[in-house]
Amino acid sequence: MSEASTLYQRWLGELWNGNLSTLEGIAAEVVAPDFVGSWPGRPGLVHGPDELAAVIREGREMFDELTFEAVVGPIGDGDLIAARWRGKGSYQGSPVEFHGHDLLRHESGRFTEYWVIAEDPS
Repeated sequence: MSEASTLYQRWLGELWNGNLSTLEGIAAEVVAPDFVGSWPGRPGLVHGPDELAAVIREGREMFDELTFEAVVGPIGDGDLIAARWRGKGSYQGSPVEFHGHDLLRHESGRFTEYWVIAEDPS
């Protein structure tokens, strides 16, 4: 497994599925201090590990028992890595499932840029 694929496994496994109490520390290890993330429909960009941790926390706290898994990839090409994922959980007592695509740029063992396309949970 490439360094970028291992990093993506941490991204999904430890940030999006991990313990919320360690979110800020893991974000600081996985993304660069000058990280920039872009989410459709979210005003502005997300800058740095602390803002990333806050966005992840906000999203995860909207659902009960939310989990994510890679269903395609990760697939690397140069300094980019991409994956398709599935999220499952429950929202206000009803089960939900949604899918999305991640595209991340990496440098020196950390992610520096992030673009996501995600479905609305249904």
